[in-house]
Parts: sequence; C-alpha cells; structure tokens
Amino acid sequence: MLFLVSILVLLPPVVCSASVSCANSDRLHILHKYYHPGDIIISGIISQFYAFSRPINFKTYPSHEPIDDLVHFFARWTYLATIELLSTQGRFIPNYKCDVKDNAIAFLGGPNSDLCHFMATILCMYKIPQLIYGSAPVINNRIEGVFFHQMFPNGVHQYRGILQLLLGFGWTWIGVIFMNDESGERLLQNVIPMFSQNGICFDFIQDLPHATFSSGISDMVEEGLEIPKVIVRSTATVVLLHGEIQTMLFLRMLPVILKYEDIPVNQTSKIWIMTAQMDFTSVAFQRNWDIGFLHGAISFAIHSMQVSGFQKFLQNRNPTTEKEDGFIRDFWQQAFDCVFSSPISDTKVGETCTGEEKLETLPDSVFEMRMTGHSYSVYNAVYAVAHSLHAIHSFKFKYRKRTDSRRQELLNHQPWQLHHYLSKVSFNNSAGEKISFDQNGELVAGFDLINWVTFPNQSFLRVKFGKIDPFAPKDKLFTAALDAIVWPSMFNQVQPLSRCNDICHLGYHRTQKEGKSFCCYDCLPCPEGKFSNQKDMDDCSECPEGYFPNHKRDSCLPKDTSFLSYEEPLGISLVTFALSFSFITSLVLGIFIKHQDTPIVKANNRNLTYTLLISLLFSFLCTLLFVGRPEKLTCLLRQTAFGIIFSIAVSCILAKTTIVILAFMATKPGSRMRKWVGKRLATPIVLSCSLFQTAICTVWLSVSPPFPDYDMHSMAEEIVLECNESLAVMFYCVLGFLGFLAIVSFSVAFLARKLPDSFNEAKFITFSMLVFCSVWLSFVPTYLSAKGKFMVAVEIFSILTSSFGLLGCIFFPKCYIILLRPQLNSRGQLIKLKHSRI
Repeated sequence: MLFLVSILVLLPPVVCSASVSCANSDRLHILHKYYHPGDIIISGIISQFYAFSRPINFKTYPSHEPIDDLVHFFARWTYLATIELLSTQGRFIPNYKCDVKDNAIAFLGGPNSDLCHFMATILCMYKIPQLIYGSAPVINNRIEGVFFHQMFPNGVHQYRGILQLLLGFGWTWIGVIFMNDESGERLLQNVIPMFSQNGICFDFIQDLPHATFSSGISDMVEEGLEIPKVIVRSTATVVLLHGEIQTMLFLRMLPVILKYEDIPVNQTSKIWIMTAQMDFTSVAFQRNWDIGFLHGAISFAIHSMQVSGFQKFLQNRNPTTEKEDGFIRDFWQQAFDCVFSSPISDTKVGETCTGEEKLETLPDSVFEMRMTGHSYSVYNAVYAVAHSLHAIHSFKFKYRKRTDSRRQELLNHQPWQLHHYLSKVSFNNSAGEKISFDQNGELVAGFDLINWVTFPNQSFLRVKFGKIDPFAPKDKLFTAALDAIVWPSMFNQVQPLSRCNDICHLGYHRTQKEGKSFCCYDCLPCPEGKFSNQKDMDDCSECPEGYFPNHKRDSCLPKDTSFLSYEEPLGISLVTFALSFSFITSLVLGIFIKHQDTPIVKANNRNLTYTLLISLLFSFLCTLLFVGRPEKLTCLLRQTAFGIIFSIAVSCILAKTTIVILAFMATKPGSRMRKWVGKRLATPIVLSCSLFQTAICTVWLSVSPPFPDYDMHSMAEEIVLECNESLAVMFYCVLGFLGFLAIVSFSVAFLARKLPDSFNEAKFITFSMLVFCSVWLSFVPTYLSAKGKFMVAVEIFSILTSSFGLLGCIFFPKCYIILLRPQLNSRGQLIKLKHSRI
C-alpha cells in the first residue's frame, strides 16, 4: 500500500542511452554504455528507501488537495502519476504530448502489486510494456496481461519451496498471517489446500487489518492489537508471513505492541518465514526500533548476485555530485536525520547535512549497501529493455539502407513494438547470469533461502543457505545447508520443533484425536506381531516373513527354527516317559507270558491280552516319531502309525468286552452263543477295525500325504518346523474313527460291568475307557489352541496318558494278584469267588 512507482524511459540512440523516471517527475539520466552498471540501479534503491520514508510531494497537483501519509492508499494518485509521465514534461495535459524527445517506451513498476494493477489500467491503453519487479497483480483482462513482463519468478515454485522447507524440518503445525488482498485470496484458495494435502496443519490463519481512514481507524487498531495475542496463544513455533513489502511494517510493530500489552517478548519468539515479496523497510519513526525479533528468521528472496563495483558506486554517491537527482536530497535528510540549509528559511530544525556523509556508516536497518533481490530485479529489468531496444536497432539496421534519417526513425519507436523483443530477450548480465522470460512473461529464475542474523547495533546479515531451482531435477528442486542456519537465541542453536504434539517414537503409531486437526494425535504402542521403525507412523507394519518384532517393537529380528527336539527339557521328559512306559509294558507282557498257564491270564482270551499289550508297547514307542526334526519319513509315519496302533488296541478292548458278555450269555442252557466265544469272534473284530483304519490311512497317504513344512505365522518369535498334515480332514477322520471305537467299547463295558465273573474284567475296562475318552476329549480343544511344538507335545502327552491309562486300569490289578496275591490265582479260588458273587 505504501507508494512507489519506478518508471523506465528508454531512448534508443546508437549507444542505447536510457532515462529513468520516478513518480514525482524528477528525471535521472543514465548512459547505458558508458556508466557503471551500478548507475542504472541506484535510483531504484534510493527512491525505494525514500518512498517508504515519507510521502511523495506531487508539486504539479492542485494545492487544495489534502496530502498526508494516507495518500498512498488512493489509487487515483497512481493514475495521476502515470498520466503525468505520459504527458509533456512540466505540463500536465492528459493524452497530449508536445515533444518527441522523452517518450516513455517502457515502465518499471513495483514492489506493490496494487500499484502495478493501477498503473496497468492506464498504460495498457497506450500498449506500453510494463516490467514488474515485485509480486505481479492478478490480471483478469487478457489484453492487459499481454503487456506485463514479470521480473519475479513463478510464485508456484516459491510455495513448493516453502512446503519442502516445512516438511524438511518436520514443521507440520504452523500459523499463517497474510494480507487481505488478491494475493491473500490466492493463498487461501490455492496454497493452504496444497499445504494441507501434504500434511501441514494450521494453528491459526490470520489476516492483517485493512488500512482505513479516520472513520475506521479505531477498528483497524483494535484488529491489529489482537494479532499479537493470537501469536502469543499459539502453540506453533513457526509463523508464515505472507505479504508484500509493507508487511514488514507490521512485523516491526510487533515488539512495540507486545511491550504495550505487558507481554514479555521472549514468550513470543517464533521462527518467521517470509515470502520473497517482502523485504526489509521501515518508516522514519521506526529507524531506532530494535530488530532483534528478526534474528533467526527465514525468508525467500528472488535469486540475486552481487554486482561488481556496486558498493564503490554507492560510496561515491552524494547530493553534491548528483544535483539533478531529485530524490537523493530527500533521501539524504531521512537517512542521516539532518536537513540541508535553505536560503528561504533561517529556522534550524535539526543538524545540518553537509552532503559528505558516508552511506556505509548507516546501519542496515536504515540503508543496506548490498544489492537486495528487488534491486537486482530492477537492475535486470533496465538491461532487459536496453537489450530489446538494441535488438530492434539491429533488426532495422540490417534490413534498411543507411540514411541520415535512420536515427530519426529509431527515435520514433512505438512502445508496442517492444513486446515481441522483450518476450524473447536473453542475455548475460554483468554478474554472469542469464536473464530471460518464459512463455508467460515471467522471469526464468529461482529463489534464494535467506537466514537473517541481527546484531545489537541495528545491523543485520542476510545469509544465503540454500536455493530453489525449479529447472533442476525433481529431487534437487530444494537444496539447503540446514546446519548453517542460525536460530533465535531462546532455542540455544537447536533446531526448533513446531508440532501439535510430541512425535510418536519408534514402536508406536498415531491415532487421530476426535474433533482435532489431523496433525493432533495420540500415540499407541504397536499391536502384537507388528513394529514401527520410523517416527510418526500412521500404522504399524508386519515384519517380513521369517522375522518377528523385538520387545520394543521398533525393529525385526530373525526367527529361530523351532521343533520338539531331543535336547530340550520338554523333549527329554516326554522321551523318558515313553521309554519308561514301554519298559513297564514289556515287563507286564513278560509277567503274563511267564504266568500264561495261570487262570487269571487264561481268562478273557490270552491272545487278545498279548495283542493289546504289544499294541500298547508300540503306542508308547510311536511317540518317538513325534520328537526330533521332522523328516519326510517320520511325517508319513507319525499319524498313520498312531492311528493304526491305537485302532488295534481299542479293537482288542472291544473284543475282550464283547467276549465277556457272550461268555455270560453262553452259560445259559441251550445258548447258541457258545460257538462265538473265543477266537472265532475276537479275530474278526480286531481285523475289521484295524483294516478300516488302515484303509483311511492308505487313502490319506495316496491322495495328499503329510510333509515337512515351515510354519511362519503361528509363533511370533519362531519358525516352527512341523509336519504339515496336508489334509486335516483325514487326520480328523482317523481321530473320529478312534473316538467311535472308544465310545462303543466304553458303552459295551459299561453294560457288562455288573455281570458275575470270577474276575470281572469289564469293570476295569469300563474305568480304563473312561480315562481314555476323557483324555482324547480334552485333547481336541487343547490341540487346537496350542501352537508350534506344543501341539506335538500335547499329542504325545495324550498318547502316553491314554495308553498308560489302559495299561494301568486293565493290567495292574492282574499283576497285583499274580505277583503279590498268588493264592488268589487258582482255579478253586476263582470258582469260589464266582459262586460267592452269584
């Protein structure tokens, strides 16, 4: 909103001279060929400072118009200044020009986009090229847009660079302050959504108050006082300041407002990120204000280079040597806080200016001796027009005869003829950089990243620590030496954090807080079997196959191969029990063979007894197939051997129980059951049951036999080497048939438990089958809930327990009588016992 218009008037003689004009109609004549490059730029620098230090004195305007600092908010002054420059020098007659020497052929405007827009309203009617060295205004009229040539790169690259900077530092929780104008609307409509889509959240988005006149000044002040309070309440460490050059005036006011509100300045220490449209400036009453709030700030700037000899040129510049420069006297008075003596007035209002003061003695907050990004753009803009005019001259010189009228023809160039050459201009400036425009009339350039370092004497350094090169490969768009950044003192040179909450550490993942921004979340530990090896993970990941999460769940460890081995305590214990039970079974079998002629051994079919003992012996021994590393052969034999052996054992018990019932029925006179008692019935029962189970196992092995396999998933920290049953349905068919035999045997034995007998074996069979069925009924849920090698251990335990239950319940009572009560193992005693029970 503060007013600055720099207007470029170029005349094309052979040496290509130029004339630079500013809004107050003072003329600075600079010779392009013979003057130092610094000459071209000095008017832009000094007039820029001057314009922001005091209002322009429009001497040619009616004296009854009220002119004060707020005059710069009026668009009409821009229109008047533009029209005045299109008129004859010294005479304000719109649309008339009485001389042909000082024809304006191009205008250089900036740094405020509103001013450029107001200029365009007039200049586009005359088809005069306009070079904008600040942010370009929004031009809705395509005809007006044709005459714009922007010395400012495409702003999209800047916003992408800001996004990369925020993401690079992990600053996902920021505040935004912007000017409520067209550029601010573009920020809200295009940039803020882009930031949100890439994970940036906003604690606040605050617009600066409009500059208004007396009727609304109180509201403007009230709004302005609220902004520091919003900043103080914010938990965001980083604040993006989006505006133009006058926005710096607000930033400089911030410490004063905080002091007025009794808020300690150190409570509001923020990392300021400023856009390239901004630059350091101040009004006269701010010259002695502290600039410490800028220490550690980061700003984007149009890529620039230092022009050789520029500082030397500034050192030689003063009001004494440059009497035709209408700006330099006013600038000198403002910069050195002095006044030049006037013959008209004898009143002394301050120190007298000598004109010999040195610019280099001024602090940077008053005048910078280095070329800024805006000044570099003005420098290149002047040369762009000069090179375009030179191109026109070369073109006409090539295709026209050399006549005395050639100079007059060149002097009468029309402004619209320059557009074609400006759009295609390409040259290397004195700093060695190539200057050209793209198809949209925008400067082909990138942005520099600047770190502000301030000093107590009101001086500061702009330290370049990186750049944004939109023409580099995508992975090199943003390059910066982040370690070189100087941070505000309160952060003790440690990179600040700006997040809604602490990051989720390794082993945790984020979960959204209800009703909060997506940057605000809680951290929960990873669930069982998952891990997170990065901070702020949205979800935990599963380890690759063959790995498992460690205790902290922040990395994966290789799984150990696990199987029930002979070396571990569980395997040793089971093998010991199996061998012990096998030995006991062998011992019982030996006892029965030794006493095979005794009545108690002969009772209930001696051959069935031997078959049952041998099957129990093999059932104990078959458990050894389950221990050790699974191999192809052991996997084939495990379940099939177990199923067939147990079928023989249970069928023997069924046969023994059936014989007991038939023996009782055969004692009745005339009974036909006598012929079935003995081997005639026992053999078919045992063979049929065994062969049926064998058929099931044969089908299983033929269709899809078990095989060694690795179970990667059932155990979290181990790879289980197991025998894959392949067809689980066949395994459950084997168990189902065994269960059917056991239930039938138990039912028959239960019915025969009270039958009179000299040694009623049915009672012991009933109890043994009760133990057997209980073990295998509990086996199924236990087996299904177990994992890894413990599944094998459960099956081995069930085999050993059920087999030992049969052995103990059926044979231990008989061994007791054979070994300890031999007097009861006689025919007479058995007959006596039989009659006593009847």
